[in-house]
Amino acid sequence: MSRRHSIAEARNNLPELVRQAEAGKAVELTRRGEPVAVLVGRREYDRLTAPSRTFGEAWEDFSRSVDVKGANIDSDEIFGDVRDHAPGRETDL
Repeated sequence: MSRRHSIAEARNNLPELVRQAEAGKAVELTRRGEPVAVLVGRREYDRLTAPSRTFGEAWEDFSRSVDVKGANIDSDEIFGDVRDHAPGRETDL
């Protein structure tokens, strides 16, 4: 976050603060020293408000762009020692 600016300062320096926001710097606005708003550029606003993808959608995009089968990845070699095969604790039902 860039410097804080009071709303009164923002009135006097709005063109410069907008340029900062366009350049990717968030501009925090305060009233009586308390943060009340943040000025961000349009690209950042669009990124923050865009609908998020589900895991399935992200996985489909990834699978289309990467040849996982052709990568010769042995999942047992990579993840073989990750799972604890102990039966766990005993429980009384």
